Amino acid sequence: MRREPGSYAENMAIATPRRRRPRRLSELFAQLARDANGPVSVAAIRDALGERSLAAFVVLFAGLNLIPAPPGASVILGLPLVIVAAQMLGGAKRAWLPGFILRRSLSAERFRKAMDWILPRLMRLERYVRPRIWPFRRRRGERIVGAAALLLAIVVTLPIPFGAWLPALATALIALSLIERDGILLTVGVVVGIASIGIVVAVVGAAGFAAQAALGWGF
Repeated sequence: MRREPGSYAENMAIATPRRRRPRRLSELFAQLARDANGPVSVAAIRDALGERSLAAFVVLFAGLNLIPAPPGASVILGLPLVIVAAQMLGGAKRAWLPGFILRRSLSAERFRKAMDWILPRLMRLERYVRPRIWPFRRRRGERIVGAAALLLAIVVTLPIPFGAWLPALATALIALSLIERDGILLTVGVVVGIASIGIVVAVVGAAGFAAQAALGWGF
């Protein structure tokens, strides 16, 4: 019995293979953690991320600044964040980092522990993230996001107790919004970023006022 031809859409669905969705950032990081059988260097991470290395690096280094760490760690962890964000602002297509940073590595165990902290949070966030209401063309969006990420990355490196967490979160949200082209997530990231800068300015202002008052009382 001859089968009647289907609709044009059905025929096209059969004839044309479905376009695969790009892999989520959490999937790339998870594969890196699974495949690690020795020290994981920054250079190896950059090579694995490929063309995504700029925005993905911003998410990664911002995420590392969210992990509880000794005071002052954000000064060290924030430096690569500043360098990569500046390159994004400059329109670079691939992340460049100094050799002494590229050679830095974590043991496979420590890298997996870091991913055990980052990945569940990133995966929960990715459930709500999707391409929508993205207001920029590709290159222009990267430069604008790079400018915002650079400003926040500089705030991350300031030696302010507990002052790095909120700007690092805002930086991660903004960079992830660029990867996924999610305008709503971009808006959330910008709002969190403005709030974080306001809090840091208030803390610095209060500390300056307290120091001035203490000096006045001393004399």
